Amino acid sequence: MSLGASGSELFWVISAYNLFLAALILVGGSLGDLVGRKRVFMIGIILFTIASVACGFAADATLLILARVVQGIGGALMVPGSLSILSATFAPARRGTAIGTWSTFTTVTTVIGPVLGGWLASQGLWRGIFFINVPLAVFAIYALLHVPETRDPNARRLDIPGAVLATVGLAGLTYGFIQGAEVGFGSPVILAALGLGFAALVAFVVVESRSDHPMVPLSLFRSRTFSGANLLTLFLYGGLAVYSLFISLNLVQIQGYNESQAGLAMLPFAFLLIVMSRWAGGLVAKIGPRIPLTIGPALVGLGFFLFGTIGLTGGPQDYWTTFFPATLVVGLGMGVTVAPLTTAVMGSAPSHSTGTASGINNAVARTANVLAVAILGGLALGVFSGLLASITSDIALTPDQQTALFTEEAPRLGAASAPAGVTDEVAAAINQGVVRAFIQTYQLVMVVSAALAWLSALLALLMVESRLVSDDAPASVPFAPPGQGTH
Repeated sequence: MSLGASGSELFWVISAYNLFLAALILVGGSLGDLVGRKRVFMIGIILFTIASVACGFAADATLLILARVVQGIGGALMVPGSLSILSATFAPARRGTAIGTWSTFTTVTTVIGPVLGGWLASQGLWRGIFFINVPLAVFAIYALLHVPETRDPNARRLDIPGAVLATVGLAGLTYGFIQGAEVGFGSPVILAALGLGFAALVAFVVVESRSDHPMVPLSLFRSRTFSGANLLTLFLYGGLAVYSLFISLNLVQIQGYNESQAGLAMLPFAFLLIVMSRWAGGLVAKIGPRIPLTIGPALVGLGFFLFGTIGLTGGPQDYWTTFFPATLVVGLGMGVTVAPLTTAVMGSAPSHSTGTASGINNAVARTANVLAVAILGGLALGVFSGLLASITSDIALTPDQQTALFTEEAPRLGAASAPAGVTDEVAAAINQGVVRAFIQTYQLVMVVSAALAWLSALLALLMVESRLVSDDAPASVPFAPPGQGTH
């Protein structure tokens, strides 16, 4: 990047969007139910596009971060609206296939986007990443002109106390866990942010339980499928976020792949999702969501476990016998999971609450992403530092060199290098130790991700109903212990 950003500023360029998306996505769903899902969705597109242009023209890192904040707000208006419009527009018999198609296009943009962005960045054209959003927005707005407006006829006014508490709670936790991994969880600011976040979310539950117009109707969670699908989302997408991060780090920092090769290595995953999403979405209408939501995450967990068996390879030339088989298994598992999971969440809520249901589910998915990366990322950093200290314990280093290695270099994980002033022999030994420590840390992270996926499969088996509730019936079956969720 050509803005001269510091390491902290680069961190917030990435995190600002996710922070505000996670914190405000519930508000976006509630606003759509109140004033019209199509209207809020279009406002979100326009806001996101204006912010994208601002990102492309940003003169310094501060302006870029502020524009990313606005992008997150626009995204929070867009994300829940897209699914709620689908659910309100299509009849129950066609909803699974429609959501499968939606999942296909979402997958294309999610997976191919970083590949294209990485290539543009490698060519010095990083600003073009943001300008790509402009023609896409024009096309989306044109398509929306032909979509009927829908809203919740029972929505009377915005739940301001709930919106404030949800935003403060999610923002506090998001900020605390993300920044805590960088500055330390003993910091008074981090402890205050986490404490405020937890307190606000507790107060949010209390307020929602007593409100006559709640932003999050707790009655939705009386549905075993809705509760189970959202818990599934929490664990499965938490594991998926950590997997995605550490696979990228492993390929680029350790295995010798460049950024473009690392992006291409994940294309089989995207291809399987694209091919399978429509089929898997229609499958729910035939056999219900329980079977695919049990088999899919179980396969994903197996794929994560296979990734965890991979050590140091010979580079991209070994891809087909190392990373490719595991990528196929994860792709198959997610291909079976994504559309049925989304269909289960939306189909277990009454049609007039689809915007709220979508907002809840997406808030769970985004929060899972943030918290899993922060918590397991912090754990991985501690494990890596401990392993590196053990592996290099026989190497004689001065106090300054030890400080440089474990304070400045270790947080870079696989990109860490020997401190200045050591001999070539010592540098080689330290760099070899970095590789060994990272591979062991990566393998541990993959096993933890596999466990999260398998836990989500178990919860789906226990919590998700074999058939969805009728579209015109309220989603109110006897309450059961919380299960897992969808994306």
